[in-house]
Amino acid sequence: MRTKIIVLLAMGISTMGFAQKDEMKAAEKALKNGDAAAAKAALTSAASTIDSAKEREQAEYYALLGNANYDLAKKGDVSAFQSAVDAYNKVIAVEEASGKAKFTAVAQEKMSQMTADLVNSAVEDNNNKKFGEAAEKLYMGYKLSPKDTVYLYYAASSAVNGQNYEEALKYYNELKELGYNGESVSYTAVNVESGETETMDKATRDLYVKAGTHKDPKEEVSPSKKPEIVKNIALIYQQMGNNEKAVEAYADARAENPDDVNLVLGEANLYYAMGQKDKFKELMGQASAMAPDNPDLLYNIGVINMEQGNLEDARDAYKKTLAIDPGYINALLNLSTTYVNEGNGLIDEMNALGTSKADIAKYDELKDEKDRLFREGAKVLEDALQSNPDNESILTQLKNIYGALGDNDNYMRIKKLLGE
Repeated sequence: MRTKIIVLLAMGISTMGFAQKDEMKAAEKALKNGDAAAAKAALTSAASTIDSAKEREQAEYYALLGNANYDLAKKGDVSAFQSAVDAYNKVIAVEEASGKAKFTAVAQEKMSQMTADLVNSAVEDNNNKKFGEAAEKLYMGYKLSPKDTVYLYYAASSAVNGQNYEEALKYYNELKELGYNGESVSYTAVNVESGETETMDKATRDLYVKAGTHKDPKEEVSPSKKPEIVKNIALIYQQMGNNEKAVEAYADARAENPDDVNLVLGEANLYYAMGQKDKFKELMGQASAMAPDNPDLLYNIGVINMEQGNLEDARDAYKKTLAIDPGYINALLNLSTTYVNEGNGLIDEMNALGTSKADIAKYDELKDEKDRLFREGAKVLEDALQSNPDNESILTQLKNIYGALGDNDNYMRIKKLLGE
């Protein structure tokens, strides 16, 4: 009786083996005919028994499964990339255990090709503003080729562009843990014949210079991306409303790059959002002291103060900007806007007044002050027109102010200058 059971079991195993071989042959044939879906379907039907097959058959099976998924991925099924990677890794694992590597080289070559395909596809996705898909592909490319950490960096950038902050934060934190700095050296030399500067690897550059076809060899080191990474971590935490983590991240970022005044401005903005206005003013003072002659910095200080409703401080920053660079158009426009905003702030108070004699008198007083502020804003722009007579932004804002004032003569004059 025992002998019959053994014979039956042996017959069952043999039948399963034939079935696997038939399905693998069917899959191979389907792949040759370009039908990756049929190949995958054939292999799926053998999936439940493949682990009991011989190691060589297992490796061949997973190689075919990888090829089928890779073909599907190239035809647009992005999810199939990961399935292909899993199958190829299984090939390598099976053959490492057996000590025989018939399919390993092919699997590794396919994964290398897949990395290039993923990166190229991600570039196309970014160009088409499909940032989420690009980030996913770049991250997968990094996982396929961990030495190419730059793919992880670009995945984070794509995720930010797509406003997928949780994914971006995951990638940036991974970069931080890896100690990635993105520094690289490019080797250049001037082509003697064309006079153009060319970039190449060091060995080729040195060879060309020695041969006399190139001259003026130089090495250029790209700046570290580490400060940018820690800064973006802080900004993302702030964007997500995790203020506690954002404060910690700003501390890390400033320790990494203490001279980055934009970090100070970002941290100041965070403290303002947290209601800590004393800390906000302290940091804004630090930022101003760090670069007192930098018009861009002073302009940014003005912008932040204006966003927070600190119109006097914003006005002061814009005036300092214009003292350094009188032609700073955005500072001129925003300086004018501070007066308009202050004037607009009186309108609600005017509208809330009643019809009593005292209220009417107060209304007239507030209206005169509003109009005075609007005319102050107009004066800034009229002065700017002397050196920028054709600037459309200045003219448009000036037209709007005169329209709000009911100053029809000046309104029509500016409309004519705009060609309306």
